[in-house]
This record gives sequence, structure tokens and C-alpha cells, in this order.
Amino acid sequence: MPSTTRVGLWLYRRGENLLALMLGAMFLAFLLQVLFRYVLNLPVGWTNELSSMLWIWLVLFGAAFVVREEEEIRFDLLYISAEPRLRRIMFLLSAVVLLFLYGYSFPAVVDYVTFMKVEKSSYLKLRFDWVFSIYIVFVLAVIARYIWLSWKALTGRDVDGGDPTKAGSGV
Repeated sequence: MPSTTRVGLWLYRRGENLLALMLGAMFLAFLLQVLFRYVLNLPVGWTNELSSMLWIWLVLFGAAFVVREEEEIRFDLLYISAEPRLRRIMFLLSAVVLLFLYGYSFPAVVDYVTFMKVEKSSYLKLRFDWVFSIYIVFVLAVIARYIWLSWKALTGRDVDGGDPTKAGSGV
């Protein structure tokens, strides 16, 4: 196994570990919320705030670095039934639209996220630019992924027919 593949697999596993830690922390915050509110009769807001922030990071970090292309949920009945050349064209058209939209909106996204440094969360007092910075990472990862996938499609490699008999849940 090449060293780049080993490093990639190691990073992928660490990404999964990080997602598991975020999910565990979110669950623990939920349990604390129930304990404080219904057992101790002391409602607290920081647990809800932490859960919301972790959910944002969990979804965007996971979509950027952990969820593989074949694990994404799609409605691809037409795509699967098309011939490989038409699938390649369909993919490239979709990728161009996606890259344009993310690329066009990226400066505004960066501007908005950096502007949010003036706001802090109510309970944890975390700056919102830190909270929403994962969206910038997500956009960059999606752009990089679709540039790579487009290059592979243009060179005639790896345009998968999406065999429904090989579909997995991603779990």
C-alpha cells in the first residue's frame, strides 16, 4: 500500500474519530440538559447552545471530510440508467453549476463569517466567526472535491454507473 494511501486512510479514520467525539459531546450535553431541567429544576441554556454548535460542525465537517461520494443520498434514477458517456456529461454539467455557485458565493461567505466576529453566543460567549468558520472549510472541501472529480470525469476515469446492487448505507 503506498504511503499516501496509508496517510489518507489514517486521516480519514481521525476524521471519523472527531465526528464520534462531537456526537458523544452533543449527546452528553443533551443528557445534562434533561438532568438540569427536569431533575434539578434548573434550566440552563449552554447545553442547547453547545448542541446546536456541535450539530453544525458535525454535519459540515462530516460532509467535507468523512462522507464519501458513493455514500451521499441522491435521486439518481436517470443518471444510473444513462450510458457512461452521457453520465460523464451529466456529471460535468452538474459539477460546473456547483463549482460556479460555490465559487461565486465564496467571497460573500468569507465576508459574512469574518464579519460575525462582532457577535458572541449568549451562554458560551464564543465568537460566531469561530462557530461558522467550518462553513468556509466545507465550501473549500466541496470545491476541491468537485474539481478532482471533474478532472477524473474529463480524463475518462471513474465515472461510476452507480450499481444499485452495491449501494450501502454509509454506516
